[in-house]
Amino acid sequence: MPKRGKRYQELVKLIDRDKLYDPEEAIALAKRIARAKFDETVEVALRLGIDPRHADQQVRSTVVLPHGTGKTRKVLVFAKGEKAKEAEEAGADYVGAEDLVAKIQEGWLDFDVAIATPDMMGMVGKLGRILGPRGLMPNPKTGTVTMEVGKAVREVKAGKIEFRADKTGVVHAPIGKASFEEEKLKENFWALVEAVIKAKPPAAKGQYMKSVTISTTMGPGIRVNPRKVMGK
Repeated sequence: MPKRGKRYQELVKLIDRDKLYDPEEAIALAKRIARAKFDETVEVALRLGIDPRHADQQVRSTVVLPHGTGKTRKVLVFAKGEKAKEAEEAGADYVGAEDLVAKIQEGWLDFDVAIATPDMMGMVGKLGRILGPRGLMPNPKTGTVTMEVGKAVREVKAGKIEFRADKTGVVHAPIGKASFEEEKLKENFWALVEAVIKAKPPAAKGQYMKSVTISTTMGPGIRVNPRKVMGK
């Protein structure tokens, strides 16, 4: 285990390690212990009762957080003609086709989300080895391969995020910044939780929400009572 600094150890003392907090309590406590010199991100980790090794137990979806994440996200759109114009009018940061593919192949990756119209995927598919490992590949399941590029761009700009369970069955996602009002963090938290519950695979058996932890970028985890989360 890595040795934690004095500041971190002081923050740990503010948390009852034997207690399972209500979500509202945990969010209030997370805000109180966010003492870094920058605006820390408030994050949620949900350990699910799934076996990600099985294709029928994958958890992956999207959710529009009511109050966004507090981060401005750069959106790239692969499109031509009217769809390119639609993306630009919706606020996309970069719009193009072959030119963007070539630029990415040369190593440029200054964007957070990539969206593409279906007819562009033959071209975009060449970027699979570059975009795939970084979670940037457009995908119909997450609404990033679509003819409604304007709507997709606006949703991302408004706070739409993608979440997916990792190989250990844990979903990690941001719900805002420590500077957010508690009420906004709560509303974002419940929007995320409801989306994860909705994404429960039919093949998942037993307790779905195994554990819930709220933390900030530099702070320790605060354990939340999963029964309170599922029983809202």
